[in-house]
Amino acid sequence: MQSPCEVIDRLLRNTGAERMGLTDGPWSDTLRKWTRQGYPKDEKGNPVSPVDHFQYDMCGCGGWFDWHPHVGFSEVLEETEEWKVVKNGSGAVLKWWKDKSGTPEHIDFGMTSREVWDREYRPLLLEHPEKRVNLQSAKENLDRRREEGYWTFFGHLFIWEGMRQSMGDYTMYTSLLTDPDWIHDYNRVYTDLYLRCYQLLFDEAGLPDGIWMYEDLGYKGALFCSPQTLEELIFPYYKEVVDFFHGYNLPVVLHTCGYTEPALDLIVQTGFEGLHPMEAKAGNDLFKIGGKYTEQLALVGGLDVRIFETNDKNIIRKEVIQHIQRMKDLGVRWVFGSDHSLSTNIDYDSYLYAVELYREHCAY
Repeated sequence: MQSPCEVIDRLLRNTGAERMGLTDGPWSDTLRKWTRQGYPKDEKGNPVSPVDHFQYDMCGCGGWFDWHPHVGFSEVLEETEEWKVVKNGSGAVLKWWKDKSGTPEHIDFGMTSREVWDREYRPLLLEHPEKRVNLQSAKENLDRRREEGYWTFFGHLFIWEGMRQSMGDYTMYTSLLTDPDWIHDYNRVYTDLYLRCYQLLFDEAGLPDGIWMYEDLGYKGALFCSPQTLEELIFPYYKEVVDFFHGYNLPVVLHTCGYTEPALDLIVQTGFEGLHPMEAKAGNDLFKIGGKYTEQLALVGGLDVRIFETNDKNIIRKEVIQHIQRMKDLGVRWVFGSDHSLSTNIDYDSYLYAVELYREHCAY
């Protein structure tokens, strides 16, 4: 029997996995809800790791370093019982829920021009990458999870998400058109920084089994910009870091929320081995993608989470079995999971039932 690590490695490398993989991402508030429905807690009263409880095959082990120009900077500007407004090390002011999952509200941004970037932020990104990386934590997590047999990965966002969280949407999208030289410079500086930080991780913490890159390129029904813009300004830097990882024989999974299909050819040409999560809610067709890119990509997730949110076991049974069988018929290398993450609309018993169905039918 293949171990979890072997299953995922074979799926990504297309070398004959004996079953489909399994992974997902319950929100922290979903786990808290589930503990009231029978989900186990640890000795401190916190929800146990879903990786351990559900026996997922993939396990993140760190690699998330401080990418902001001002390392370790975080200033709370305003706070209530429900939310807080925080200024980060890139000069962005964001409003976060304190006890709910979700993306932050954009309040203000300091990186509004090439001149501000050159003067206040760029110089801080050119030196001392060792101050940004928690090597001890990454090494400890990697050693433990590898010994437990999981497919281990380091994960981080990259240039697209970095621009959105430091420049803000307005400055970013207008600059893609009006100042592409600034976009190239931003991406060049950050690509160099990321490569230095990953080199430190590999040298000091060790090599994981693969990499996840988190970059949300689309929204409902469309990409945030044209494929041509992505090809000219963004994907050359993706290719550079993917080639770097391939130099260590590490497969790379791209996470991108929203509508993905117009960028799929670019994703394949860049060399990504896996794609997550193919959001059905955004308009992606999991079976269309799976059928067209069977040889080039392993797919991670993509099952419409609203199926689980019905909390109707008849619907869940029908849809889960049909999805698994259809993916087998298409010859898709699939890691079973939702088309993004597991919300508080899902009952613990409903998701547990879906996982049981997966285990009954996951063998190729």
